[in-house]
Amino acid sequence: MAESKKRKKHGKVVSDDLEIQSWTDGIPLSPSWWAPLFSTLLILGLVWLVVYYISGGLYPIPGITWWNMLIGLAIMMAGFLMTLKWR
Repeated sequence: MAESKKRKKHGKVVSDDLEIQSWTDGIPLSPSWWAPLFSTLLILGLVWLVVYYISGGLYPIPGITWWNMLIGLAIMMAGFLMTLKWR
């Protein structure tokens, strides 16, 4: 396998990995449950909206009409906002 090119910086050969590590030091990683949770929220919100449209507004919660759409979008927005904090 080909080795990546090394760059010279101030007369020294520096690996790209070292440059990345220097500015990411101190940033905590997300917990292991973070990515599965935001993925689940995004999919759940999408499924909520699809069920709402297919059922003609009767499901997932009957009687609250267009609030079902707001609930589905809110679930998806929570998942999207979690993606912004993922490390």
